[in-house]
Amino acid sequence: MGELEARKLKYPNTGTEALLMGILVEGTSIAAKFLRANGITLFKVREETVKLLGKSDMYFFSPEHPPLTEPAQRALDWAVDQKLKSGDGGEITVTHLLLGIWSEKESAGHKILVSLGFDDEKAKELSVSMDKDYVPSYK
Repeated sequence: MGELEARKLKYPNTGTEALLMGILVEGTSIAAKFLRANGITLFKVREETVKLLGKSDMYFFSPEHPPLTEPAQRALDWAVDQKLKSGDGGEITVTHLLLGIWSEKESAGHKILVSLGFDDEKAKELSVSMDKDYVPSYK
């Protein structure tokens, strides 16, 4: 979903800001609900993204699969690493991904979260539910 958001904005890469928008587009995860409950919406993130990164050239066409930026790749790696460190089975959750974006201090996604009021306290509050996004469907 982040890739699609990057394409909508005609960006050449999928950055942390696009991953953040993808989380909000998905909408049903604990992370997405937490963001919305704290006033961080898709429209606000899109607006802040354009303010921070600018609009793409009207005639530029984003690649079908815009590659991840280095900060976005590090955010994903952070999420995987945290899941592995936990020793729990299951999947990497959207909360892992959001906190991975938060861990990338110089990234657009982090800067946008800060501008919309997300802080270390909120990250700590959210980290409690890191492994709870995933609900096995076989119950």
